[in-house]
Amino acid sequence: MALGLSDVLVGVWTSPHAPTGTTVVLPPEGTLGAMAVRGASPGTREAIALGPNGKLTTIHAAVLSGGSAFGLATADGVVSWLAARGIGYDIGVAKVPIVGAAIILDRGIAFADHRPGATAGASACDAATADDPPEGSVGAGTGATVAKTAGLEHCWRGGQGWAVHRSGEVVVGALVINNAVGEIVAEDGEVLAASRAPADIVRFPQSLPFEAARENGPATNTVIGAIVTNARLDKLGAYRVADLGHSGIVRSIRPAHTQYDGDALFCLATQRVETHVDLVAALAADAVAEAARRGPLAAHGDADIPGLADAR
Repeated sequence: MALGLSDVLVGVWTSPHAPTGTTVVLPPEGTLGAMAVRGASPGTREAIALGPNGKLTTIHAAVLSGGSAFGLATADGVVSWLAARGIGYDIGVAKVPIVGAAIILDRGIAFADHRPGATAGASACDAATADDPPEGSVGAGTGATVAKTAGLEHCWRGGQGWAVHRSGEVVVGALVINNAVGEIVAEDGEVLAASRAPADIVRFPQSLPFEAARENGPATNTVIGAIVTNARLDKLGAYRVADLGHSGIVRSIRPAHTQYDGDALFCLATQRVETHVDLVAALAADAVAEAARRGPLAAHGDADIPGLADAR
Protein backbone atom coordinates (compact mmCIF):
# COMPACT_ATOMS: atom_id res chain seq x y z
CA MET A 1 0.00 0.00 0.00
CA ALA A 2 1.32 3.43 -0.90
CA LEU A 3 2.43 5.13 2.32
CA GLY A 4 0.43 2.65 4.35
CA LEU A 5 -2.98 3.54 2.90
CA SER A 6 -4.74 1.50 0.24
CA ASP A 7 -6.70 4.47 -1.12
CA VAL A 8 -3.68 6.72 -1.71
CA LEU A 9 -1.75 6.58 -5.00
CA VAL A 10 1.79 7.77 -5.67
CA GLY A 11 3.14 8.42 -9.16
CA VAL A 12 6.75 9.03 -10.14
CA TRP A 13 8.26 10.51 -13.29
CA THR A 14 12.05 10.48 -13.64
CA SER A 15 13.63 12.38 -16.50
CA PRO A 16 15.58 10.19 -18.94
CA HIS A 17 17.70 13.17 -19.97
CA ALA A 18 18.58 15.16 -16.84
CA PRO A 19 18.93 14.71 -13.05
CA THR A 20 15.40 15.80 -12.20
CA GLY A 21 11.90 14.45 -11.83
CA THR A 22 8.43 14.76 -10.34
CA THR A 23 6.42 12.85 -7.74
CA VAL A 24 2.64 13.13 -7.32
CA VAL A 25 0.47 12.01 -4.40
CA LEU A 26 -3.18 11.37 -5.33
CA PRO A 27 -5.48 10.99 -2.31
CA PRO A 28 -9.08 9.74 -2.41
CA GLU A 29 -12.05 12.06 -2.89
CA GLY A 30 -12.94 13.94 0.29
CA THR A 31 -9.37 14.27 1.55
CA LEU A 32 -8.67 17.38 3.60
CA GLY A 33 -5.41 19.17 2.89
CA ALA A 34 -3.08 21.62 4.60
CA MET A 35 0.45 22.88 4.06
CA ALA A 36 3.12 24.31 6.38
CA VAL A 37 6.27 26.10 5.24
CA ARG A 38 9.25 26.68 7.53
CA GLY A 39 12.17 27.22 5.18
CA ALA A 40 13.04 30.78 4.16
CA SER A 41 13.38 30.04 0.42
CA PRO A 42 10.23 28.13 -0.58
CA GLY A 43 8.75 27.51 -3.98
CA THR A 44 5.11 26.54 -3.60
CA ARG A 45 1.64 26.55 -5.13
CA GLU A 46 -1.57 26.96 -3.06
CA ALA A 47 0.42 27.46 0.16
CA ILE A 48 -1.86 30.31 1.30
CA ALA A 49 -5.08 28.46 0.44
CA LEU A 50 -3.80 25.37 2.27
CA GLY A 51 -2.43 27.40 5.19
CA PRO A 52 -4.24 27.91 8.50
CA ASN A 53 -6.14 30.98 7.28
CA GLY A 54 -7.09 29.60 3.88
CA LYS A 55 -10.73 28.89 3.13
CA LEU A 56 -10.20 25.69 1.17
CA THR A 57 -10.01 22.34 2.92
CA THR A 58 -10.18 19.96 -0.04
CA ILE A 59 -7.05 18.80 -1.85
CA HIS A 60 -6.94 16.58 -4.93
CA ALA A 61 -3.19 16.18 -5.40
CA ALA A 62 0.13 17.14 -3.86
CA VAL A 63 3.01 17.59 -6.30
CA LEU A 64 6.68 17.40 -5.36
CA SER A 65 9.09 18.36 -8.12
CA GLY A 66 12.56 19.30 -9.15
CA GLY A 67 13.25 22.16 -11.53
CA SER A 68 13.06 25.06 -9.06
CA ALA A 69 10.29 27.55 -9.95
CA PHE A 70 10.09 26.04 -13.44
CA GLY A 71 8.97 22.81 -11.79
CA LEU A 72 5.79 24.40 -10.46
CA ALA A 73 4.47 23.99 -14.02
CA THR A 74 4.15 20.25 -13.30
CA ALA A 75 1.03 21.08 -11.29
CA ASP A 76 -0.64 22.36 -14.49
CA GLY A 77 -0.35 18.90 -15.97
CA VAL A 78 -1.81 17.37 -12.83
CA VAL A 79 -4.73 19.82 -12.89
CA SER A 80 -5.50 18.91 -16.50
CA TRP A 81 -5.20 15.19 -15.73
CA LEU A 82 -7.65 15.46 -12.83
CA ALA A 83 -10.06 17.70 -14.73
CA ALA A 84 -10.23 15.22 -17.60
CA ARG A 85 -11.47 12.66 -15.05
CA GLY A 86 -14.06 14.94 -13.49
CA ILE A 87 -12.12 15.39 -10.25
CA GLY A 88 -12.17 18.79 -8.60
CA TYR A 89 -13.81 21.34 -6.32
CA ASP A 90 -17.36 21.86 -7.59
CA ILE A 91 -18.07 25.54 -8.27
CA GLY A 92 -21.25 24.87 -10.22
CA VAL A 93 -20.06 25.66 -13.72
CA ALA A 94 -16.97 23.45 -13.43
CA LYS A 95 -14.94 21.25 -11.13
CA VAL A 96 -11.62 22.89 -10.28
CA PRO A 97 -8.86 20.53 -9.09
CA ILE A 98 -7.06 21.80 -6.00
CA VAL A 99 -3.42 20.90 -6.52
CA GLY A 100 -0.71 21.96 -4.12
CA ALA A 101 2.92 21.88 -5.19
CA ALA A 102 6.38 22.34 -3.72
CA ILE A 103 9.70 22.32 -5.55
CA ILE A 104 13.39 21.86 -4.92
CA LEU A 105 16.23 23.62 -6.71
CA ASP A 106 17.89 20.46 -7.99
CA ARG A 107 20.76 19.66 -10.33
CA GLY A 108 18.33 19.48 -13.24
CA ILE A 109 17.94 23.26 -13.24
CA ALA A 110 21.08 23.40 -15.40
CA PHE A 111 19.34 21.46 -18.21
CA ALA A 112 17.09 24.13 -19.68
CA ASP A 113 15.60 21.83 -22.32
CA HIS A 114 14.66 19.11 -19.83
CA ARG A 115 13.14 20.84 -16.82
CA PRO A 116 9.95 19.14 -15.59
CA GLY A 117 6.73 20.77 -16.76
CA ALA A 118 3.08 19.95 -17.36
CA THR A 119 3.87 16.80 -19.31
CA ALA A 120 5.97 15.49 -16.44
CA GLY A 121 3.11 16.11 -14.00
CA ALA A 122 0.61 14.27 -16.18
CA SER A 123 3.06 11.40 -16.72
CA ALA A 124 3.51 11.02 -12.97
CA CYS A 125 -0.28 10.78 -12.63
CA ASP A 126 -0.42 8.13 -15.36
CA ALA A 127 2.15 6.12 -13.42
CA ALA A 128 0.36 6.45 -10.08
CA THR A 129 -0.10 3.20 -8.17
CA ALA A 130 -1.06 1.93 -4.73
CA ASP A 131 2.27 0.09 -4.52
CA ASP A 132 5.10 1.27 -2.29
CA PRO A 133 6.90 4.12 -4.07
CA PRO A 134 10.56 3.76 -5.10
CA GLU A 135 13.30 5.34 -3.01
CA GLY A 136 16.59 7.02 -3.74
CA SER A 137 17.43 9.04 -6.84
CA VAL A 138 14.01 8.82 -8.46
CA GLY A 139 11.11 11.16 -9.10
CA ALA A 140 11.49 14.54 -7.44
CA GLY A 141 14.54 13.19 -5.60
CA THR A 142 16.54 12.44 -8.77
CA GLY A 143 18.62 15.61 -8.74
CA ALA A 144 18.65 16.10 -4.97
CA THR A 145 21.85 16.47 -2.95
CA VAL A 146 22.58 16.64 0.80
CA ALA A 147 25.40 17.50 3.21
CA LYS A 148 26.43 20.71 1.45
CA THR A 149 27.69 22.42 4.60
CA ALA A 150 31.17 22.78 3.04
CA GLY A 151 29.95 23.38 -0.49
CA LEU A 152 28.31 21.48 -3.29
CA GLU A 153 31.56 19.86 -4.38
CA HIS A 154 31.65 17.84 -1.12
CA CYS A 155 28.04 16.65 -1.02
CA TRP A 156 26.23 13.32 -1.42
CA ARG A 157 23.22 12.51 -3.55
CA GLY A 158 19.92 13.11 -1.80
CA GLY A 159 16.71 11.41 -2.75
CA GLN A 160 13.14 10.31 -2.21
CA GLY A 161 12.26 8.29 0.89
CA TRP A 162 9.13 7.19 2.67
CA ALA A 163 8.08 5.74 6.01
CA VAL A 164 4.87 4.64 7.75
CA HIS A 165 4.13 4.80 11.49
CA ARG A 166 1.02 3.43 13.20
CA SER A 167 -0.81 3.47 16.51
CA GLY A 168 -3.82 1.19 16.63
CA GLU A 169 -6.01 2.03 13.64
CA VAL A 170 -4.27 5.36 13.01
CA VAL A 171 -1.85 5.30 10.08
CA VAL A 172 0.54 8.10 9.17
CA GLY A 173 2.83 7.89 6.16
CA ALA A 174 5.40 10.39 4.96
CA LEU A 175 7.01 10.83 1.55
CA VAL A 176 10.04 13.14 1.71
CA ILE A 177 12.34 14.62 -0.93
CA ASN A 178 15.62 15.38 0.82
CA ASN A 179 17.69 18.08 -0.85
CA ALA A 180 18.95 19.70 2.35
CA VAL A 181 22.02 21.85 2.87
CA GLY A 182 22.47 20.04 6.18
CA GLU A 183 24.03 16.71 7.07
CA ILE A 184 21.90 13.63 7.77
CA VAL A 185 21.82 12.37 11.35
CA ALA A 186 20.32 9.31 13.04
CA GLU A 187 17.91 9.41 15.97
CA ASP A 188 20.84 8.98 18.38
CA GLY A 189 22.82 11.81 16.76
CA GLU A 190 25.18 9.62 14.74
CA VAL A 191 26.04 11.35 11.47
CA LEU A 192 24.86 9.23 8.57
CA ALA A 193 25.85 11.60 5.77
CA ALA A 194 28.56 14.16 6.53
CA SER A 195 30.18 16.57 4.14
CA ARG A 196 33.06 14.89 2.33
CA ALA A 197 35.27 17.96 2.82
CA PRO A 198 38.54 17.69 4.77
CA ALA A 199 38.15 18.22 8.51
CA ASP A 200 39.96 21.60 8.43
CA ILE A 201 37.40 23.13 6.05
CA VAL A 202 35.06 25.50 7.88
CA ARG A 203 31.45 24.45 7.51
CA PHE A 204 28.10 26.21 7.37
CA PRO A 205 26.81 28.07 9.33
CA GLN A 206 30.27 29.25 10.45
CA SER A 207 31.04 29.93 6.78
CA LEU A 208 28.88 30.61 3.76
CA PRO A 209 30.12 28.40 0.91
CA PHE A 210 27.22 29.24 -1.37
CA GLU A 211 28.57 32.27 -3.19
CA ALA A 212 31.69 30.40 -4.27
CA ALA A 213 29.55 27.46 -5.31
CA ARG A 214 27.74 29.56 -7.90
CA GLU A 215 30.71 29.16 -10.24
CA ASN A 216 30.15 25.40 -10.29
CA GLY A 217 26.35 25.44 -10.20
CA PRO A 218 23.71 26.42 -7.68
CA ALA A 219 23.97 25.40 -4.04
CA THR A 220 20.77 23.42 -4.10
CA ASN A 221 18.74 23.06 -0.92
CA THR A 222 15.26 22.32 0.53
CA VAL A 223 13.28 19.43 2.02
CA ILE A 224 9.71 18.92 0.81
CA GLY A 225 7.20 16.19 1.43
CA ALA A 226 3.69 14.95 1.97
CA ILE A 227 2.25 13.46 5.16
CA VAL A 228 -0.79 11.24 4.58
CA THR A 229 -3.05 9.87 7.27
CA ASN A 230 -6.39 8.12 7.65
CA ALA A 231 -7.18 10.35 10.65
CA ARG A 232 -10.21 12.62 10.70
CA LEU A 233 -8.90 16.17 11.12
CA ASP A 234 -10.21 19.69 10.68
CA LYS A 235 -8.23 22.31 8.76
CA LEU A 236 -6.33 23.67 11.76
CA GLY A 237 -5.58 20.14 12.94
CA ALA A 238 -4.20 19.17 9.54
CA TYR A 239 -2.11 22.32 9.45
CA ARG A 240 -0.77 21.52 12.91
CA VAL A 241 0.22 18.03 11.75
CA ALA A 242 2.03 19.49 8.73
CA ASP A 243 3.73 22.10 10.89
CA LEU A 244 4.79 19.71 13.65
CA GLY A 245 5.85 17.21 11.02
CA HIS A 246 8.75 19.59 10.43
CA SER A 247 10.09 18.37 13.79
CA GLY A 248 11.11 15.26 11.87
CA ILE A 249 13.25 17.39 9.57
CA VAL A 250 14.99 18.92 12.58
CA ARG A 251 15.68 15.46 14.04
CA SER A 252 17.21 14.09 10.85
CA ILE A 253 19.00 17.07 9.29
CA ARG A 254 21.58 19.38 10.85
CA PRO A 255 21.23 22.31 10.43
CA ALA A 256 17.61 22.55 9.27
CA HIS A 257 15.22 25.32 8.21
CA THR A 258 18.01 27.70 7.18
CA GLN A 259 17.82 30.80 5.02
CA TYR A 260 18.89 28.60 2.10
CA ASP A 261 16.18 25.95 2.55
CA GLY A 262 12.57 26.12 1.36
CA ASP A 263 11.24 23.35 3.60
CA ALA A 264 7.52 22.65 3.05
CA LEU A 265 5.23 19.79 4.09
CA PHE A 266 1.68 18.85 3.11
CA CYS A 267 -0.79 17.01 5.31
CA LEU A 268 -3.43 14.95 3.50
CA ALA A 269 -6.08 13.53 5.85
CA THR A 270 -8.45 10.97 4.32
CA GLN A 271 -10.95 11.33 7.21
CA ARG A 272 -11.43 7.64 8.06
CA VAL A 273 -10.48 7.25 11.75
CA GLU A 274 -11.39 9.34 14.80
CA THR A 275 -8.36 10.26 16.91
CA HIS A 276 -6.67 13.28 18.47
CA VAL A 277 -4.34 15.61 16.64
CA ASP A 278 -1.37 15.20 18.99
CA LEU A 279 -1.12 11.49 18.21
CA VAL A 280 -1.16 12.18 14.47
CA ALA A 281 1.45 14.92 14.84
CA ALA A 282 3.75 12.69 16.88
CA LEU A 283 3.50 9.87 14.35
CA ALA A 284 4.04 12.37 11.52
CA ALA A 285 7.26 13.70 13.04
CA ASP A 286 8.59 10.16 13.42
CA ALA A 287 7.64 9.24 9.85
CA VAL A 288 9.14 12.42 8.36
CA ALA A 289 12.42 11.87 10.21
CA GLU A 290 12.70 8.29 8.98
CA ALA A 291 11.72 9.17 5.42
CA ALA A 292 14.20 12.06 5.32
CA ARG A 293 17.00 9.63 6.17
CA ARG A 294 15.88 6.83 3.87
CA GLY A 295 15.99 8.85 0.66
CA PRO A 296 19.72 9.71 0.72
CA LEU A 297 20.64 6.31 2.18
CA ALA A 298 18.96 4.62 -0.80
CA ALA A 299 20.58 6.87 -3.43
CA HIS A 300 23.25 5.45 -5.74
CA GLY A 301 25.99 7.65 -7.11
CA ASP A 302 26.44 8.86 -10.65
CA ALA A 303 29.38 10.25 -12.61
CA ASP A 304 29.28 13.54 -10.72
CA ILE A 305 28.21 12.82 -7.13
CA PRO A 306 28.63 9.68 -4.99
CA GLY A 307 25.71 7.91 -3.35
CA LEU A 308 25.40 6.61 0.18
CA ALA A 309 23.88 3.36 -1.08
CA ASP A 310 27.23 2.56 -2.70
CA ALA A 311 29.28 3.58 0.33
CA ARG A 312 27.53 1.43 2.95
